[in-house]
Amino acid sequence: MFYQVTDWDDAYANAPHIPGGDAFPDRWRQRSADFRATHASQDLGKGHLFLPDAKPQGLAVFIHGGFWMSFDPGLWSYLAAGPLAAGWAVAMPAYRLAPAARIAAITREVAAAIEDAASRVAGPIALTGHSAGGHLAARMICDDGTLSDPVAARVSACVPISALSDLRPLMRTAMNRTLSIDADEAQRESPALLTPRPDIPVTMWVGGMERPEFLRQSRLLADIWAGLGAATDSVVDPGRHHFDVIEALTRPDSPLTRTLLSR
Repeated sequence: MFYQVTDWDDAYANAPHIPGGDAFPDRWRQRSADFRATHASQDLGKGHLFLPDAKPQGLAVFIHGGFWMSFDPGLWSYLAAGPLAAGWAVAMPAYRLAPAARIAAITREVAAAIEDAASRVAGPIALTGHSAGGHLAARMICDDGTLSDPVAARVSACVPISALSDLRPLMRTAMNRTLSIDADEAQRESPALLTPRPDIPVTMWVGGMERPEFLRQSRLLADIWAGLGAATDSVVDPGRHHFDVIEALTRPDSPLTRTLLSR
């Protein structure tokens, strides 16, 4: 059977295809406010750095999504619970949103926040992010100097969740009136069109009930980077959709958290 997208806006629309999808942001906001009420954090620019009670085992980084156009780290604080309980510090970088910043600038801002967090926390660095944040997590380990060599050498794992790895299809959506992706930026900022740094294991993670384009984008990066010599895996989490696939990060013993913190 042929696969062909005829409605690009619908192909990347998540909330309309998830029962009660519009209610999730309020739920995330409340859970994160409750989490921050009992877990102090350091400022990381406009983002957050949560520290465990004992010396950190390493630094886990979660980069938020929202198609580079919406949300902020404060919406996702509760997702720090799993790595924090496992003894890791958790950085949640902030970045300017489109149209105030283009994706290339967002990439640089996230890299700078990770460099800042890495200067405060020793040990391995585990990178993850969701949706557009998954794109940014993968983008951090591209072999183009996005992260400095000393920081990149500490990256023990990269787990992009529901990641957007090829930006070219998004040029066909109405979102691009805000994102302003052109062919040049798509080439420079799509992980699937770039080369990964060597020796960093990459696990693509996506919900089994996600939109077909997110499943395709996830497979795409795993397959292309495997062909460039990277150690890749691709996990389809059964029964999970775009808005609940991240929930496993709240548990230190979940397969997702264990994969992220493996070294």
